[in-house]
Order: sequence, then structure tokens, then C-alpha cells
Amino acid sequence: MRACPRNIVLAVAAGSFLLPVAPVYAVGPTYVLTMPSGSFGSQQYTALVLGKLASAKEFCIGLDQSYRVDCLAERLGVIAKDIPQDSDYVEVSRALKTASGDLQRLARSQRDTSLPTGRATAKSGETSSRPLTPIKSSSLSQINKQVEAILQEAETTLLRSAGTSKDKLVHFQQIADVIDSNKILLRSS
Repeated sequence: MRACPRNIVLAVAAGSFLLPVAPVYAVGPTYVLTMPSGSFGSQQYTALVLGKLASAKEFCIGLDQSYRVDCLAERLGVIAKDIPQDSDYVEVSRALKTASGDLQRLARSQRDTSLPTGRATAKSGETSSRPLTPIKSSSLSQINKQVEAILQEAETTLLRSAGTSKDKLVHFQQIADVIDSNKILLRSS
């Protein structure tokens, strides 16, 4: 992987704000998630989901910490929406969609009205699908605990949904591990 320095632009109605980010490592191109035919899933499809989750983390980590919770909510929602609902990965979509909704509600409940809402845009052109809501910096430690609980619930739900299928468990464990890695967004500044 090669380092790709970039900036995130937070566009708002009155203009744009340039938010500096640390160097990010290229994780490859954006993929369209298409489900292969055959038995349960495939390592390639799981890799696509894992790549999307890693890209979400890289996209959000470059933002000011006040925007990261809602950024993660937005990115998880986009990933969930991209997963075909008639696929073996529908449980992944449901877990991500639930986590996305919970994170978005949390961000809105702790909104910092002194900061603007706006879309985040990476230098590569990738843009958040909706304006992001900043949270109060005074609430960060309390909110971070709630975010960890939401992500843990998504992991648990995902692993339980694998049932007794060893094939599903292998794929879902890999996805749960990457969801868990998104907790670093809470500790980085």
C-alpha cells in the first residue's frame, strides 16, 4: 500500500471548510458489490465488504473527531445499502444498517450547534452521501462508550446470525473483526 496524503473538504451552504487529514493508505479502487453465484458467499465478496469497511475507517479518521461518529454512521449505511438483499450477506447488511441508524441517532442527540453540518469530500472525490452532524466535544468520552457498545452489538448480531454454518462464521468473523477495528476512530485525534 502506498501513502496518499489528502484533505477532506467539509462543504456547507455558506462555503467549504478544508479539514486536514493525516496520510491515508490507499486501499484500492471503490468496488461495486455484486454477489457471486454458488454456495455461501465467496472470499472475493467478503474481501469487497472488508475493503469497503476499511475505506470507511480511512475516510472518517481524517475528519475532526466531532464528525467521526456521524461519518461512520453514514459510511456503514452506504455499505449496508450496497449489499444485495437477496444475498448470503443480508445479515451483514442488517447489522450494518442497525448500527448506522443507532450511530446517527446518537450523533443527532449530541449535536454541536456551534459547528456546521456538511458533506465530507475526500481529495479523491469520494463524498459522504449526506451532511454530517458534529457532536459536542464535551460529550466525546460518554459518546465513545456508546459507540463502542453499538459496534459491539453489530459484531455480536453478525456472529449470532451465522448460526451453525461454519462457512458463514468464517466470513462473518472477518467482517466482525473489521467492524471492531473501527473503534480506533474514537481514540485517534
